[in-house]
Amino acid sequence: MTDTKKRAAFTVTLVTAGCLVMAWVEGTLRPIYPVKSALKIAVFWGAAVLYARAAGGREVLRPFQRPSRKALRLAVPLAAAVFLLLLGGYLLLAPWLDLSAIPENLALKEGITQKTFPLAALYITFCNSLLEEYFFRGFAFLTLYRMGYVRLAYLFSALAFALYHVSITSNWGSPVLILLMVAGLTVAGLLFNWLDREGSLFPSWLVHMGANLGTNTVGFILFGIL
Repeated sequence: MTDTKKRAAFTVTLVTAGCLVMAWVEGTLRPIYPVKSALKIAVFWGAAVLYARAAGGREVLRPFQRPSRKALRLAVPLAAAVFLLLLGGYLLLAPWLDLSAIPENLALKEGITQKTFPLAALYITFCNSLLEEYFFRGFAFLTLYRMGYVRLAYLFSALAFALYHVSITSNWGSPVLILLMVAGLTVAGLLFNWLDREGSLFPSWLVHMGANLGTNTVGFILFGIL
């Protein structure tokens, strides 16, 4: 096995391990949201640091370069479109969707209540989105992409991003709804990867923030805040 193949395998192993650890945290430990967030930071950032120290890939710690104007001109309207699509889709399909279990599930599983949801929504929109983009795009995608494993970079990062969310959304509704969410997240992951192909994760972060803002606005409605 060549050195490049070893580093690619190491990347896949670390990302997979990080997702499995967080699935265990979600499914077994089930800590309140602030504790889970701290563990997530430690696991995701720790995996990247371990790769940088073991494989010498210091660039994985510096994916915050300034994006091109072309990338931003595409990302900003995409973020707005995703926000409007998610919120509009919910408002349009609300009579046929039963999402009433989500607030109760968040309260039991995450300790998030109507009172604490605004703060959690703020963190999810800006901070959690950046952490996930750093791990799945800045680390998983760009590391493999720079090695020349383009197809693997796109597919693995997108699938890891989607399947990671299974443990988060497993109690949110029917299996059909979860499958649709996973499929949608896979497509979103592929789009995010394409946006970051120049080496900066800021374009995908902008669109991710738009998506989180849309889902959190739906959350505000479900919690009766809006």
